[in-house]
Amino acid sequence: MLDKFFKMSERGTDLRTEVLAGFTTFVTLAYILFVNPNVLSEAGIPKEAAITATVLATVGTTLLVGLLANMPMAAAPGLGLQAFFTYTVVLGMGLPWQTALGAVFFSGVFFFILTVTGALQYIVKSIPEVLKISMSVGVGLFIAFIGLRAAGVVVDNPNTLVGIGDVTSPPVILSILGVFLAGALMARQVKGGLLISILATTIVGMILGIFDRPTAISDVISFTPPDISSTFGKLDLGAAIRYGLFSIVFSFTIVEMFDNIGTLIGLSRRANLIDENGEIPNLNRFLLAQSIGTMWSSVVGTCTVTTYVENAAGITEGGRTGLTAIVVGLLFALAIFFAPLVGLVPAYATAPALIIIGALMIQGIKDIDFSDFTDALPAFLTIIVMPLTYSIAQGIAFGFISYAVVKTISGKAKEVHWLVYLIAVAFIINFAMRLA
Repeated sequence: MLDKFFKMSERGTDLRTEVLAGFTTFVTLAYILFVNPNVLSEAGIPKEAAITATVLATVGTTLLVGLLANMPMAAAPGLGLQAFFTYTVVLGMGLPWQTALGAVFFSGVFFFILTVTGALQYIVKSIPEVLKISMSVGVGLFIAFIGLRAAGVVVDNPNTLVGIGDVTSPPVILSILGVFLAGALMARQVKGGLLISILATTIVGMILGIFDRPTAISDVISFTPPDISSTFGKLDLGAAIRYGLFSIVFSFTIVEMFDNIGTLIGLSRRANLIDENGEIPNLNRFLLAQSIGTMWSSVVGTCTVTTYVENAAGITEGGRTGLTAIVVGLLFALAIFFAPLVGLVPAYATAPALIIIGALMIQGIKDIDFSDFTDALPAFLTIIVMPLTYSIAQGIAFGFISYAVVKTISGKAKEVHWLVYLIAVAFIINFAMRLA
């Protein structure tokens, strides 16, 4: 029955291989259980509820991907979008996290409509490649900057805005060593390298008395799931509408769009799931699962879900069907019982993972043609504005506007798709409305 439903024989795999692939993906992706709640807690969301919300969003979306799209990929709240949610929308704009969750829900609805109508693939093809790459690189720098801040390496400085922290303090030293450990493990292609780094940094910190240590077994494992009542169903849709959060909803949607499509293409190619016509089977079903997952994540109390590149680990182990995703989802469900342990892990221990992920995300910069300044300037502005303004949305806006303006003035208007002009104008209007 499993073979028939998941088409295992057709895709050249079996039950044992799929289970092993699912376990491998879980090990490489489990670090999000420690990182995501720390980021969300800075937005004012109770950490205990953030842990449960992360698990429920990951389990719900991943199971849906496995059952609906039959793809060997797990989906979870995206780190870049978590950072955007926390530092731009909540802390930067001063909006309540309940309102921000409302914007996440609407981005999921928007994504769902684009998928159902077939407009999504048209939009993806219309956006110039240089802006797609620049967005990914910019988000990577933004995440790395947040990691350096969480590690205490970068701190506020009234004279220069930012400065170097106290790199002689034990927590900062330990965090820096965590970066080196994570980097070495990643370089040696050790499965679960980020997770190992987080746990090792935490354990050493506890032994040295830098971090709080567990005093009972209940501080590590609990058979009573953490309370989620403080976030479940608390999204404020009315406030999101009243604030007119066009740029916020658009930024959530467009980053989710390119994150999912780009990662999905790469993973599908690696799994040999692209057919003779160059198309991905069940692509629309996969995107539908992601859009529904985003709406679900806003209900439970976390951010937009996306497909993680860490799925490549399970695919390398032979995962080819949705059964791999089902195994990942079930393992994340079991992880909820270790919520007390997750709650003990400090930001100093998860910061190295953010820095390493940032380093991985900027690799696409090599594909930008900097010899053509009409591409180079929009790319540069997209990348640099994100970390310096602490806003993914502002980086995207500067990228679209500068691309349309520079190409037009340079006599290359024919290279600009009408949709790019439309998006640029929408961002300009949004800026004007905010100034008014």
